[in-house]
Amino acid sequence: MSSTSEQGPHDGFRARLHTVIFEADTPAGRAFDVALLWAIVFSILAVMLESVASVREQYGLALSVAEWAFTAIFATEYVLRLVAVRRPLDYARSFYGVVDLLAVLPSFLSILFPGAQSLLVVRVLRLLRVFRILKLGHLLGQAEVLMTALRASRAKITVFLVAVLSIDVVMGALMYIVEGPAHGFDNIPRSMYWAIVTMTTVGFGDITPKTVLGQALASVLMLMGYGILAVPTGIVSVELANAARQRPDTQACPGCGTQGHDLDARFCKHCGTELDWKKV
Repeated sequence: MSSTSEQGPHDGFRARLHTVIFEADTPAGRAFDVALLWAIVFSILAVMLESVASVREQYGLALSVAEWAFTAIFATEYVLRLVAVRRPLDYARSFYGVVDLLAVLPSFLSILFPGAQSLLVVRVLRLLRVFRILKLGHLLGQAEVLMTALRASRAKITVFLVAVLSIDVVMGALMYIVEGPAHGFDNIPRSMYWAIVTMTTVGFGDITPKTVLGQALASVLMLMGYGILAVPTGIVSVELANAARQRPDTQACPGCGTQGHDLDARFCKHCGTELDWKKV
């Protein structure tokens, strides 16, 4: 009995903090998210301006101060997010948890590795939360459908990529034998690079076959490329049709912060926490 009473106030504070930080259905939560988005936008602009030499020479100190100020804000917010969930480690390992951590690490890394602060542009990924704030949850649902389809296609696409890589190895070796160093195919890895560029129809043109046999092999590889590119599209399309049958919810789990649960889900599919804070 005493244990329950001791946990009550603490759980109540974390529940309120979770509502403000992870949800946008209350005025406080919406204000928090909108302020956070503006901070992200301004911090990215500061990083971009700092990379311009003329601007850096004139406003370098001000931009540096702004960068560390934003870093302090985001670091505090990251800690609060860990406090607001019941399973901090699960949130830290989630997509948004990793992005939130990467939003502050470059500033500290720049102390040891000058220039690392340019990596702070990763904060742009945090703008994905704008979909939830602007009540565009249906778009988040579609994104979850896409991610589900990609996860389901992972094994098939892996087999497909291994097959494509095998073709590139064979064609690279053949072109190395046919063309040779005289025409730029001076080793098998470089010939494989040409095969990959040709098969994907990119065609940089930095290496081109000069012999009739080499051009014939290149033509075969180009035709194969058109057919091969359609394979992963078909695989993902089938899985998209299967994933679209389920409509995910955008409620944030109070345990790990994960979204994208089924509409009838009572527990988080990642950490098992009950999705209703009042029942936790």
